[in-house]
Order: sequence, then structure tokens, then C-alpha cells
Amino acid sequence: MKLAKAMATVAGLTGLSRIAGFARDILTAGILGAGPIADAFFVALKLPNLFRRITAEGAFSVAFVPLYSEMMEKDGVENADKFASNSFMVMLSILSVFVLVGLIAMPWIIMAIAPGFGDDSVRYNAAVELTRITFPYLLLMSLTALLGGVLNARDRFAPFAFSPVLFNVCLIAALLLSGHFESAGHALAYGVFAAGVLQLVWLYVAARRAGFYLRFCRPKYTANIHKIFKLMGPGVVGAGVMHINLFADMIIASFLTAGSISYLYYADRLNQLPLGVVGIAVGTALLPMFSRALAKGNIKEGQRLFNRALEMCLLLALPAALALAIIPNQLISVLFQRGEFSAEDAALTALVLQSYAIGLPAYICIKVFATAHWARQDTTTPVKVSVIGTIANIALSIILVQFIGVAGIALGTGLTGWLQFALYVIILRRDKRIVFDEHFKNKVPKIIGSTVVMCAVVYGASVVLAPYIYGGALVVEVIALIALVLSGVISYAMAVHFTGALKISDLKRQLKKEQL
Repeated sequence: MKLAKAMATVAGLTGLSRIAGFARDILTAGILGAGPIADAFFVALKLPNLFRRITAEGAFSVAFVPLYSEMMEKDGVENADKFASNSFMVMLSILSVFVLVGLIAMPWIIMAIAPGFGDDSVRYNAAVELTRITFPYLLLMSLTALLGGVLNARDRFAPFAFSPVLFNVCLIAALLLSGHFESAGHALAYGVFAAGVLQLVWLYVAARRAGFYLRFCRPKYTANIHKIFKLMGPGVVGAGVMHINLFADMIIASFLTAGSISYLYYADRLNQLPLGVVGIAVGTALLPMFSRALAKGNIKEGQRLFNRALEMCLLLALPAALALAIIPNQLISVLFQRGEFSAEDAALTALVLQSYAIGLPAYICIKVFATAHWARQDTTTPVKVSVIGTIANIALSIILVQFIGVAGIALGTGLTGWLQFALYVIILRRDKRIVFDEHFKNKVPKIIGSTVVMCAVVYGASVVLAPYIYGGALVVEVIALIALVLSGVISYAMAVHFTGALKISDLKRQLKKEQL
């Protein structure tokens, strides 16, 4: 499967997951709202996800996938599968102990990650209880991520890309059944645990169908396992910088008024739509392909993959970011403002979303830069950039929150993205193995011009549709928002075609070339 097709597969299924996620978030906002229990649940959701994304889908994946892909090329599938099975058992043994210790130490962990909850017994007690329910999700999804890495290395991208849909379906079901639980927060916490079980079963079945047979054996600390841990060391920070920043954001937000963590969550959900669809698609598809190209010594192919991936990121991320920055109030109002989610909640969340959007293109492009280093089994460079970014993010957030409240946390995160982007560009100039080709340099100004055209159309449409978006019947509001979004999509599609940023004929030619 070539890059464009692989990206389309992952992006399409990730998009489906985001749609299901929106349905979940709309229900969550209406049923759970943005109060103390909501803050407690979002802490309970973020903690296992933080560790999972850093140690499993982050550092582990970027260490495991290149090694597994290289072994498939050089040592054969059977030896690679033995390595994967041993890695599975090592992960199972280590994380089982980690999760058990976490469950016991949860009261102290909550004080560490949300110290502001110490003065609020409702938020603190709920956070401890709910996080104990969700924390085993870390183990379940880490094992799922390993199986997903095996499938991705075999160019089977669909099963793992579909697994988040199962997560959202479980949480939607939990919300619909929340009347049978102590609170909606408790229902969602049990939904997270159920989702972890379902996703692991789904990937296990998919891996068997793809020809991978997991061997349940005694874990062995081999040279390859040692190499994974060696690569994971710096990768824990390098691959998880975005999530470490979110973790720091949560600590700072816990000292603000009740609801602040919820505002960050709801805004980030919209921010994560393009970041997830584009960033995950590029990283997931690019890493195994780039690794195999380098394993074969095909530097030219590696450079082509890098430039086309970066080009696609800018093509999709730039207009998405500016659209979120131009119409945040319209999006938050129509999607979330109902039930327990008030107009004041919507206004504050919109400001946070606008601040997050500033750094969106940078974070998506960073995914490509980092993947290029991971594919070469270089986790040192990303970690250096990440350390600088993490320190800058915390410092900026602490400063900005004094002036603009919770939105300062999001703005600090956004500005940090561009700092890391600048550092990667500087580093890239010193590495002759990966350079910007002429095709990429020619496309960038056209993408920027097309985005400017789209922004003008979206702003004009937002003024015309304002009476229908605010204060009308829900059906009218939804239709008006859809019209507003479509105005941006259509105008941008026309602009990229006429400027030459992306022509249908060029896309068909590229797809035909990749199929050869």
C-alpha cells in the first residue's frame, strides 16, 4: 500500500472516529456539563491516555515499528513475529505491575497531577474513584497499540485506525445508560474500561486474520528488547511532547475555577479533529514506509515520502487551523451549548479553541519531522526539541494565564508548537539526507494563497449566517453551521485547484504512479 492510499485509509477511518467522538462530546456536554464531576472525569480520562500515548503509542511505537519493519525485510516474517510476541509479553508483565501500583497510589497521584483539587473534596474524591476505574485502560490500549504496530508494518492500516470508533461507541452507550450509575462521570469511566477490552479483542482478531499468531510465552530480555528500551528512553519525551504539555496544562488548570479543565477538554476535542485526522494519518502511514525505504538504502524514496507528507500536512492543516480561529464561537455554540453547558461555558471554550488553533499547523508538521528521525531510529533529536518545547510551554502557560485565564494555557501550547517547528527546520538544514524539494517549495505559496481566499469567504459567510446560528431552533443552527463549513470547504477546494496547489489531474497522476 503506497503513501497516498495509506494516508487516505487512516484519515478516513480516523475521520469516522472523530464524527463518533463529536456525537459523544455533544452528549457529554449536555449530560455531564462542565462542573466538578466533569473535571474529575476528564482527569480520569487523561491520566491513562497520557501514559498510553507516551509509553505505548508514542515511544514504544516509534521504537518498535522501525525495528519490526527492518526485521521483516532482513530476517523474515517468522523471526519478526517472534520478536513481536516477546515484546507483547514483556509489555504485559511490566505494565500489569505499573497499573497495580497506580491503583494503590491513586490518591497521591491525583494530588500530583491536579494539586488544585486538594481544596475541593468533591473534585478530589471523584477524581480518585473514577481514575481507579479508567487506569487499567493504559494496559489494555498499550497491548492494542503493539498489535496495531504489527498490522501497520504489514500495510494493514484499517483495523487499528478503526479502533477509536469502538472507543467512542462504548462511551456513547455509557452516557445513554448513565441513569443506572451513580453519576454520568461513573458511567463514562466504566465505558472507558469496556472500550479498552473491546479494542484489544478487535486488534487481536484482526492480527490473526492478517497472519500474525501471538505466541504466549515467558518474556525474555533479548538484545532487541534492550534496543527498544534504549530507543524508548528519549522517546518517552520526544514522542509524547504534545501530551506532556497537556499534562502540564491540566496541573495549571486545576488551580483555576471549576470548569477550566472541562473548557480545555472540549476545545481540544475540536482542535484534535484535524490534528488527529491529518497528523495520525501521516505518522501512521509514513513511519513503516520510511523505515523500509531506509532499510533498503533508498534515500531518494525517503526524501519523496517526506516532502509529499509535509506537503499534504500543510494543504490540510493550514485552512483547518484558520477556520477554527475564525469561527470558534459558532462551532462551540452549536455543538455544545445546551443542557448543563451554558452560554458562558461556550464563550470561554471558544476562546480556548482559538488559542489552540494558532499552533495546529505546527504540531501537524512536527509529526512529519519527528517521524523522519524515528524512521532512522534517531530518538535523540526529537527529545532535544521536545525538552525545549515542554519547558517553553510550561513557562508561557504560567505567564499567560495571569492575563487571559484558562485561554493562556492553550495559547502557550500553540506558541510552543511554532517554536518546535522552527527548531526542526534549523536542524533539517544541517541534514543533507532530507531536504525540501522544488515541488514542495513551489506548492507552499499556492497553499497559503488558497487559504487566504478561504478565510475571506468563511468570514463573510459567518456574518451572513449569524442570525441563524445564534438563538434559533437547533435544526436551523445545525443547518447554518453546516452551510458555513461547506462555504469554507468549497471555496478552498476551488482555490487550490485554480492556484495549482492541488489539481485533480495531478492527484490522479500521483496515485497512478504509486500503484505502479
